[in-house]
Amino acid sequence: MKVSIYSNDGESSSKVSRELYNAINKSKVLKLDSFNPEIVISVGGDGTLLSAFHHYGDLISKIRFVGIHTGHLGFYTDWRDSEVSQLINSLEHDNGQSVSYPLLDIQVDYSDNGESDQLFALNESTLKKSNGTMVAKMYIKDQLFENFRGDGLCISTPTGSTAYNKSFGGAIISPKFDAIQIAEMASINNRVFRTLGSPVIIPPTQWVTLVPSASKYNILTCDQLMVLDRPIKSISYRISDKRIYFAKYRHTNFWQRVSNSFIGDKTDD
Repeated sequence: MKVSIYSNDGESSSKVSRELYNAINKSKVLKLDSFNPEIVISVGGDGTLLSAFHHYGDLISKIRFVGIHTGHLGFYTDWRDSEVSQLINSLEHDNGQSVSYPLLDIQVDYSDNGESDQLFALNESTLKKSNGTMVAKMYIKDQLFENFRGDGLCISTPTGSTAYNKSFGGAIISPKFDAIQIAEMASINNRVFRTLGSPVIIPPTQWVTLVPSASKYNILTCDQLMVLDRPIKSISYRISDKRIYFAKYRHTNFWQRVSNSFIGDKTDD
């Protein structure tokens, strides 16, 4: 089985990466291949795994990810930095088991030359303005829903609902639902301007389109990636036909991850 190691530059991550390289080179079953892997091992944290996802975006339907965390436990990292030998053993006895999560499909149309981009996000995409209030029309399934005014909008996947979305009061959604969520960032609500003021959850049969009132000075993010200095005509969001796959050797239950991350130790009363 062909394996790639994707690591951040931290000292702990570099140490784990060296252990992985040595173990894989000694294995009779595993082979290092960073160009056409079947398994991608991310070493670091959730940010590193997000980078790995975008790095291997063109191969997303052909690979499975495994996350080793070298800091705090993340939502996408199941293995600790002290468990390299156990992970190698699981890889050598792999039978193709996996769990998958939905992705966000982002279609960006530009107003300067008619060009467009198709992007994908594992966590979320945001639209903000570099100066002043962001004003944009929000359409749901091509029907005008509201005229938004505020700092920006955050559109997240179910797994991404635990990240940036949560800081704006968005709901946490199980990845069993193929849905996207829109959360408002400091919306303006007064006698003149009104928005819903609540998160909106969209099913897979529908889509959301944002049309900024001004095409310039917008900042579009896609996970950690940013689109700057391009005049945006519109952005459409929907659940992607593509999914991300994780090798399910010891994949932690989603709600257990939520509990571990935000609640911590629990005792019965």
